[in-house]
Amino acid sequence: MNYLAHIYLSGDDELVTIGNFMADGVKGKAYKNYNPELQKGILLHREIDTFTDANLIVRRSTKKLHKNYGHYSGVIVDILYDHFLAKNWSNYSDLPLEDYTNEFYESLDRHIDVLPSRILKMMPYMIADNWLLNYATIEGIQRVLNGMNRRINNISNMNEATKELELHYDEFQSEFFEFFNELRHFSSDKLKELSSRF
Repeated sequence: MNYLAHIYLSGDDELVTIGNFMADGVKGKAYKNYNPELQKGILLHREIDTFTDANLIVRRSTKKLHKNYGHYSGVIVDILYDHFLAKNWSNYSDLPLEDYTNEFYESLDRHIDVLPSRILKMMPYMIADNWLLNYATIEGIQRVLNGMNRRINNISNMNEATKELELHYDEFQSEFFEFFNELRHFSSDKLKELSSRF
């Protein structure tokens, strides 16, 4: 899953959410350098990634992309699933997506001192272009894919993946709904388990 899903699946604890968001910038056992709530978020992120990578529904989605994008298919599906989460946001939250994302950006500013350098470099672009809100449109997804493809020197062609998104739109959306239902239950249980350990 991509940024919006990770943030959403963190629940209501601000530091758990920050930990989950910044987890890709924290390698190995370095998570132990942070306070317990941030540790929970980092470990939750890793559990979500492991669950997602092994899930058969997700594999149905990646299979539609594998021929053209190889091992980048999983990254692309993460982004496409964030599109469906953003587009169908009112199914999952009473707070409008624009308000939710603004609150999250404010939270990042409050906790900027704990963010790893990798996240600090990316954050200004994320906020300026409002990635989380723009996931809700195909045009927004196109901009995200364009940016990611540029950052890896145009070797993935993932900027072309909106073609498959539009071609298989209903299938991708159906797979997202099915998977996200499972993932929400998994994440809720895992968060309770992590909370009992700290």
